[in-house]
Amino acid sequence: MHTPYPLTQDVVLVGGGHTHALVLRKWAMSPLLGARLTLIDPNPTAPYSGMLPGHIAGHYDRAALEIDLVRLARFAGARLVLGRAEGLDLAAREIHVSGRPPIRYHRASLDIGVTSRLPDLPGFTDHALAAKPLGAFADRWEAFCTNPPPEPHVLILGGGVAGVELAMACAHRLGATAKVTLIEASDTALAGMNAKTRDTLLGEMAAQGITLRLNARAAEIGADHVRLEGGEALRADITIGATGARPQDWLAQTGLARVDGFVAVDDQLRSLSDDRIYAVGDCAHMGFAPRPKAGVYAVRQAPILYHNLRADLTGRARKRYKPQSDYLKLVSTGRKAAVADKAGMRSSGALLWRLKDRIDRKFMAKFHDLPAMSAPDLPRLRAEGVQAALSGKPLCGGCGAKVGAGLLSDVLAGLPSPARDDVLSRPGDDAAILRHGAGQQVITTDHLRAFVEDPYLMTRIALQHALGDVWAMGADPQAVLSQIILPKATPAVHAGMLAEITAAASEGARAVGAELVGGHTSIGAELSIGFTVTGLAPARAIGLDGARPGDRLVLTRPIGTGVLLAAEMQAAAPGQQVAALWELLAADQSKTARHLAAKAHAMTDVTGFGLAGHLARLCAASGTGAEIRLDAIPIHAGAEALAAAGHRSSLYPANRALVPDWPETTPRHELLFDPQTAGGLLAALPPGDPVPGTVEIGRVTADPGLRLV
Repeated sequence: MHTPYPLTQDVVLVGGGHTHALVLRKWAMSPLLGARLTLIDPNPTAPYSGMLPGHIAGHYDRAALEIDLVRLARFAGARLVLGRAEGLDLAAREIHVSGRPPIRYHRASLDIGVTSRLPDLPGFTDHALAAKPLGAFADRWEAFCTNPPPEPHVLILGGGVAGVELAMACAHRLGATAKVTLIEASDTALAGMNAKTRDTLLGEMAAQGITLRLNARAAEIGADHVRLEGGEALRADITIGATGARPQDWLAQTGLARVDGFVAVDDQLRSLSDDRIYAVGDCAHMGFAPRPKAGVYAVRQAPILYHNLRADLTGRARKRYKPQSDYLKLVSTGRKAAVADKAGMRSSGALLWRLKDRIDRKFMAKFHDLPAMSAPDLPRLRAEGVQAALSGKPLCGGCGAKVGAGLLSDVLAGLPSPARDDVLSRPGDDAAILRHGAGQQVITTDHLRAFVEDPYLMTRIALQHALGDVWAMGADPQAVLSQIILPKATPAVHAGMLAEITAAASEGARAVGAELVGGHTSIGAELSIGFTVTGLAPARAIGLDGARPGDRLVLTRPIGTGVLLAAEMQAAAPGQQVAALWELLAADQSKTARHLAAKAHAMTDVTGFGLAGHLARLCAASGTGAEIRLDAIPIHAGAEALAAAGHRSSLYPANRALVPDWPETTPRHELLFDPQTAGGLLAALPPGDPVPGTVEIGRVTADPGLRLV
């Protein structure tokens, strides 16, 4: 986050539920100076519960009901942490997230929903599917519908509104051959609903051939059956648990006041036991005005939570939340019809489906159609050239923020050759080579402008990026020093950021056999992370100059990083694809690098100059050419489509100029010049067996020049 103002307060939203999604959107319209907003969620998208039955029935595709949390966080200027919260330390004001250091907060809010899993029911975890969390349920259901058995048997546990709605959605999606059974442990389905509405829904279920079993309690779930108490076994090709809301298990260990496991809150949505913690949505218990678990309350809590969080940080008065006593319930019936219930009145039909569809689509449009935020106006009086310099796309992060190769070459051309005999130099080497005993030591440094606001994740990626130069020389990483630029903030905020950065750097260094031994930290306009890395090589470090005609060219990672990151900065890249990219960029390449080091004649890492630029440098140093099979080059998911839509890294023009003779006819051609952050290794290998973790993309030729085949 680039800000001229110091960060002084951390607001952490745990969970991407409906309330928090609306708070993020509203925050984007009016950011609070000095506050850093963080969202923690295990997934890059969050499904909207109101459209889930329609999705199960086949009326909506998955994208229609998903809130893209990656796009929303970027829009709000928020840090996104993709991880699962698993604990809360009230004394230390820290949120524990699986697999990473704790995240500190000044104010925090919980919107983690509920689960419908039955942990005490034998076989449920292994063989059944919980209706909540919604994302995992939707994924498993789609997989089942892709190749269902000829006469699918669906068994649903729970005769409440959710179970009845899901039963009708399943029956509609699977068609007349499906056998859907709904099991309810009590003697009444749809308890709490008025009699007229209940009769209408039960009649609709019967008309669709759905079997309702009352006073039936599941005793065991098997792979293809559900055994009831009493011994009767019912066939079940898929078993779905919709038995009601259960709190997340980890809440019991937080020390927060709870009712039936849910966080007890006051009428300002604050925890009764800690006024720095808020809870909203289904995970909260509103003892001041008890209500059933329903999305309508979560939606209407959003403006109150938004106001109260900001009031806490600015010293203003908070507001009270007053939930409505009743609301319009629209229950879909599988087909494009719905039943309405409010204040004892009941109606049904296709018109109500259209009303429900319009309400749901209007809600989702808030997140699918995020408004463009205009840049602040420039001062009237300004130096010539400022407007033109700012008229292009925003400066990319990662390798896309680097200076072009042409300018670098011009500057470096004037450097003298090393005067020391223990400092070895070869044209274009990825790292400096030092004579070291019987072998050689290599040393390199690299620095990245942050493109994700999560310091822990950005550190992991920056370290992998810096290690690439050492691996490209066939060396084993030895020592790591960090160079960190932190944005302006209070000492407390800086301490939290440095704790996350240091943990990521130390863990990452040790994972590849190296040690973090120190570094340097300064304060600047925005977060930047870099590393100096030394490595030990055998008698001669691998360079660019050893490729031989006939060698195979292999690549270890897809290309397209720059396009995806440039599109994400403009909230145009799908969150699922961005999250997959982040995970890959932070992954360790050391095992594959060691395989390559044992065989490679020449090697480089593919980073800022793009695949074409780095290959051209390798061939120039080796006095060879190369043939590349365009269709063999792996591409990051989504990158080609984004390139076709016109997204490019800000470094693209400089890279394109490196290989002016190559064609540029398709988006796939463009990706050859795309700068890569934490990119793969490109190696020239002798003919032989495939190397695990690599893709063969072409061969080295005796004729100079690069050709596409």
